[in-house]
Amino acid sequence: MLAVISQHWLMPVLAYGDGHLSAGNALASPGWWIVTWLTQVMPMVFFAGGAANFFSFRTAKSVRTWLRSRIARLLMPVIPLAAVWLLLPHALIAAGVPQQPVLMAGKIAGQLLWFLAVYVLVVALTPVMFRWYRRYGWRVIGVLAVCALVVDVLRFEVSPAIGFLNALFVWLAAHQFGFHYADGGLRMRSRWTSAGLAAVGFGLTAAAVFFGPYPASMIGMPGAPVSNMSPPTAVMMTLTIGQLGLWLTLKPAMTRFAERPLATAFLQWCGTRFMTLYLWHMPALVMTAGIAMVGLGFATPTPGSPMWFAVAPLWVGVSGFFLVCFTRIFGRFEFRRRSGGASDMSLGKVVLAAVLSAGGLLGLAAQGFISPGNPLGPVLWVLLVLAGLLVVREKNSPRAVVAHSSRTVPVQSAVRHEGARVLSRQGSG
Repeated sequence: MLAVISQHWLMPVLAYGDGHLSAGNALASPGWWIVTWLTQVMPMVFFAGGAANFFSFRTAKSVRTWLRSRIARLLMPVIPLAAVWLLLPHALIAAGVPQQPVLMAGKIAGQLLWFLAVYVLVVALTPVMFRWYRRYGWRVIGVLAVCALVVDVLRFEVSPAIGFLNALFVWLAAHQFGFHYADGGLRMRSRWTSAGLAAVGFGLTAAAVFFGPYPASMIGMPGAPVSNMSPPTAVMMTLTIGQLGLWLTLKPAMTRFAERPLATAFLQWCGTRFMTLYLWHMPALVMTAGIAMVGLGFATPTPGSPMWFAVAPLWVGVSGFFLVCFTRIFGRFEFRRRSGGASDMSLGKVVLAAVLSAGGLLGLAAQGFISPGNPLGPVLWVLLVLAGLLVVREKNSPRAVVAHSSRTVPVQSAVRHEGARVLSRQGSG
């Protein structure tokens, strides 16, 4: 997630004049596409989600209790984001801020909700995928890979819209790799083995780019006819294999670093605020860009130039300051979880909540929080998300709050202990 945030903060090439904000992409610079093979870490985000979901679902007492708790935690941090951004663009325009940069900011603030929409569906499918994992093992990933390839063929030969099916096939495969890792199925005998896995994954990715219809960049580029990410192509699955091999090779060094007290504290702080950091890092960038571009007339230096490298730490530092401020204000919503009452809810209602919220999140990702041609559109999308949250929202009884507060630390410690036990058994895998 830290890599996602850093890439999003450093990508924009911005300039402002005559009330118009223009935006380019630094990674569109010649030769910079290779950087995206490492910085496009969405495969690893879904992989990590798969491992985390495996640990928690395996010990869950009830499928619907687990689904309800998981979906509620994912959706709750969206509410303050929506409350702010449904009003803020209109307030800025009324205060005299030029409309075009405000519209751009409103769209950017909602654009990244695509991930949450897909992840909610992946979480909803976790019980099914877990059962298939237990029964069929690696064959599940094989079937998903075949489905992704078939979708790509239809996407390029029939209709680009068919490609959106891969938003499930590709990311479910990455999620499934997380199952195998958590269960010890990705145990590597040596660093040479994991390095070989990385070579195979990146080699297949290179072959797909060189011989196939896939672009070299692993993120969408302005004006490009095809994107490997929107929607994802099957090449994301080979990239997943390559990145897995790389990080498994580097795992001993990363583990030693993560065990340092300062690193441990920092990672724990970030890990418990995962959704808040993700949802508010683009508004933090909007704040930085608004002050620098609209307020001070600053323009992004040429990417790769000495000035660009000199300004980058300051740019990231200011954005980081705003993100910390937003996290301190809105991070509390990520912890507003309650125990109890889940047994009264049918599995169908939980699934309905996932579908409603995913639809609303996709609408916001496509339209943003402000739409001059359809002013009620963003409100309706937010209402869908809110409806999904209300379906899975647990009863806020005093007894439930006390029970929750007394069990939070032991449960989290048990999950971490279980994860550490399994991972230590895997060696370098």
